Amino acid sequence: MIEFLTYCFLAVGIVFNAIAVLGVLRFPDVYTRLHAEAMTTTFGSMFVILAVILHAYQIMKLDLFIIFSIHSLVALAALLIVNPTGAHAIARAAHKSGVKPAGVTDCLETRDEKK
Repeated sequence: MIEFLTYCFLAVGIVFNAIAVLGVLRFPDVYTRLHAEAMTTTFGSMFVILAVILHAYQIMKLDLFIIFSIHSLVALAALLIVNPTGAHAIARAAHKSGVKPAGVTDCLETRDEKK
């Protein structure tokens, strides 16, 4: 049962990371590409890390498994903080450098002009 769940988590993670790759390749501008990358890779990586923890549960002794799980969860927490923050910083830098979104009205541009 645990092995099946491990494979399911791994499959879900791979599917979401593959969707992120397709989004980066297919979307027209930096903002939509960042959205595809940040959202889906974060979600996909959560499932991959959970699959790794479940696999470690099957093959490791209890004390090594606890240490390994803590390290994996710390890496997951770092990923959950850094990935969206980095995407936001890149989008903000793109906006400040004058990169326009494709096909939408830029509300930040009108707000910045009023100041």
